[in-house]
Amino acid sequence: MASKQDLSLFQVGGEPYDIGYRLGELARPVFAEYMEQSSAWRAVRRWRGDSFVQQLRAAAEAHFPALLVELDGMAAGLGWPAEDIFLWNCRGELIHNAPDGCTTLAAVGGNARFIAHNEDGDPFLRERCALVEVRPAGKPGFVSFYYPGSLPGHTFAANRAGLVQAINNLRIRVPAAGVPRMILARAVLDAASLDEALHIMRDTPAASGFHHTLGCAGDERLLSVEASAKRRSVQTVSTIAGHANHLIHSGCEAEAQIVTDSSRDRRARVEYLLSTLAGPTTPATLLNVLQDRAPAGLPIYRDDPLDPDDENTLATALFEIGTDGVSLKVYREGQRALDTVIAGVPPAQPRA
Repeated sequence: MASKQDLSLFQVGGEPYDIGYRLGELARPVFAEYMEQSSAWRAVRRWRGDSFVQQLRAAAEAHFPALLVELDGMAAGLGWPAEDIFLWNCRGELIHNAPDGCTTLAAVGGNARFIAHNEDGDPFLRERCALVEVRPAGKPGFVSFYYPGSLPGHTFAANRAGLVQAINNLRIRVPAAGVPRMILARAVLDAASLDEALHIMRDTPAASGFHHTLGCAGDERLLSVEASAKRRSVQTVSTIAGHANHLIHSGCEAEAQIVTDSSRDRRARVEYLLSTLAGPTTPATLLNVLQDRAPAGLPIYRDDPLDPDDENTLATALFEIGTDGVSLKVYREGQRALDTVIAGVPPAQPRA
């Protein structure tokens, strides 16, 4: 018998509209209730008809038209206006303090490479999220954690080219008329390599920002990327590193951002715990850090219904990146909810 911690994995494929429609159908049973209780949605919907939103849509149309089609399909599957679903997927640009948190670790342990991630979000979504395996026509396809009504990709995911991505929310105060960050994060999952992922981020005008932790099967690099409207900062993780929900790379000081008490405390606690580690990094080591409940301050693992950022840990992901594929274990409330291997597929060969 399945436990309440088990996560369902839904397969979705085909053309962009079909993918979006099916994702909308999956979310439809919970979406209206989710939006009704969401203070973020109450703030976002005030932007209906605003010219800035039209600029965001125009930028998305210019760079990733297929993903706009996917969003429009999602709206149809949900039975919601396309304008509202686009607004909701621009929440990071429109309200700056969107309730999507997260803590991510990247580590090299001997010949192994790991990315571990706490996905923190609206407590209403506890047991209301899923994992989706998305198979777009002509793309590698990927497995991702899925928030109802949001493009997959802004949480944690791995594609069948071996690319792993874990996203941390950044609260950028001054957005630009560029591609919304959730669309950009989803576009990265179509990349066939780390270099292609970096190319997408560097060559696309961004509207706001995310922190991307990236790795790829067959590539020794683990990358910490702070990508915002003003800058792209890429650091290579040589041993172990952590990130919460604010910019920390050198040069970030000039960019206006919101640093919440939770993000500051989690970052400090991660730094302390990593400084105490001895011996080789193991999956258990990383999971222990992400399950930490600090003796003082706001904790890394978040289950307080009165969390000041209105976020709780919805799932914990552990990726082990190999030479030809990626293993993924997902935990909820400390119990394993999914254990799978995302096998790599060779790129399609051009026809003679």
